[in-house]
Amino acid sequence: MRSRYSAFALGLPGYLAETWADETRPDEIDLNDGTVWRRLQIVDTLDGGAGAKTGIVEFRASYRDSDGTGLLHERSRFVREGGRWVYVDGEILG
Repeated sequence: MRSRYSAFALGLPGYLAETWADETRPDEIDLNDGTVWRRLQIVDTLDGGAGAKTGIVEFRASYRDSDGTGLLHERSRFVREGGRWVYVDGEILG
């Protein structure tokens, strides 16, 4: 999760594609929207231990864009593919 946040902050769509599950990965990842990611807070984790095949990470990420400041609060699902954690999807929380 932290590495994916860093990839968003640094504008690395290739890394995001590599760490996205095949079945849910978009064809194109456009990071040229002027968003500046400022802080990541991990709120909670579920499963995801050394032998686990699935995991959930709840996080809050603060950002600034052309509309001002904001907060993305998401509960993300991850699976282990080929020994590596990949993002499946997420539920945006209020």
